[in-house]
Amino acid sequence: MHLELIAIVVAEYDPAIDFFVNTLGFELVEDVPSLTNDGRPKRWVVVRPPHAQTGILLARADGTRQLAAIGDQTAGRVGFFLRVDDFDEAYTRMTAAKVEFVTQPRTEPYGRVAVFLDIAGNRWDLLGPLGNPPQVTTNGAGLQ
Repeated sequence: MHLELIAIVVAEYDPAIDFFVNTLGFELVEDVPSLTNDGRPKRWVVVRPPHAQTGILLARADGTRQLAAIGDQTAGRVGFFLRVDDFDEAYTRMTAAKVEFVTQPRTEPYGRVAVFLDIAGNRWDLLGPLGNPPQVTTNGAGLQ
């Protein structure tokens, strides 16, 4: 068993695809025509980080209730977490691409973190490792 998809409600498909693919570096997995439950046209759009199993369904808002949820899907809390191998590289690349960071990078027990907003205004943690552990040198007896 695994979590296959989560949905993020967006205003429009194409700007959301551009943000996730060209700005964050995700892969566009699917973009196919589909129908709503009552037969109206929509698209089935899935993006995901490279090599990830879990994807994001970019769901265009349909109706006033869904429009109101854009950017507030987790009631203002960080609700999405993007783990990267090289925090500094990702932060620099995303900042250059005009991604809006709402906190400065900081170090927590679980790694480096900075909060950014996606195209819809949802809060994400950019997470990276603490860094390389310090080199430990030992003498012949295995002591520091």
